[in-house]
Amino acid sequence: MTVRETLDFSAQCQGVGRRPKILKEVNTRESVAGIIPDADIDLYMKVVAVEASERSLQTDYILKIMGLETCADTMVGDAMRRGISGGQKKRLTTAEMIVGPAKAYFMDEISNGLDSSTTFQIINCFQQLTNISEYTMVISLLQPTPEVFDLFDDLILMAEGKIIYHGPRNEALNFFEECGFKCPERKAAADFLQEVIVLNHKNNCSN
Repeated sequence: MTVRETLDFSAQCQGVGRRPKILKEVNTRESVAGIIPDADIDLYMKVVAVEASERSLQTDYILKIMGLETCADTMVGDAMRRGISGGQKKRLTTAEMIVGPAKAYFMDEISNGLDSSTTFQIINCFQQLTNISEYTMVISLLQPTPEVFDLFDDLILMAEGKIIYHGPRNEALNFFEECGFKCPERKAAADFLQEVIVLNHKNNCSN
């Protein structure tokens, strides 16, 4: 199948769920609060609530935000047939998840093989969707840029299978400073937090 056909098939298998009712409720609340939604997100909310005959609109939008428009009609490929690139396959896998009606998503290292600009675009979209639709997204990333890091609401930092910190992103540095780990000036928060975890792991191993 092509990239577009793969997403259409995934959407048909997952259905639209309760999204039409959710969209109606969101529109009502926005009107009462006087909120003008982001144009792209407003379009997404409308197309994800349509019936099956119009589901291709949703597919087109997902193709756009995932940067797959240029290869939409290209065969995905397999071991026997050459298709899209590895990075495009990574984005396609993520797209297959968000094209459905699920309310909770768990994504592991989805930025592998993607440039920083594409990663920011995808995570930025996810961040807006979680705020508008009350989705829950748990995403693990390797070495996120400061711009991507700032898009997250909460952090879960783990070492040796144990949770070191779980809480608001903007309170993480204060937490570790109270524990004796102060982030140096001009040091990216994400890099500092990763170094603290690595240091903690090394200290435990040496002991």
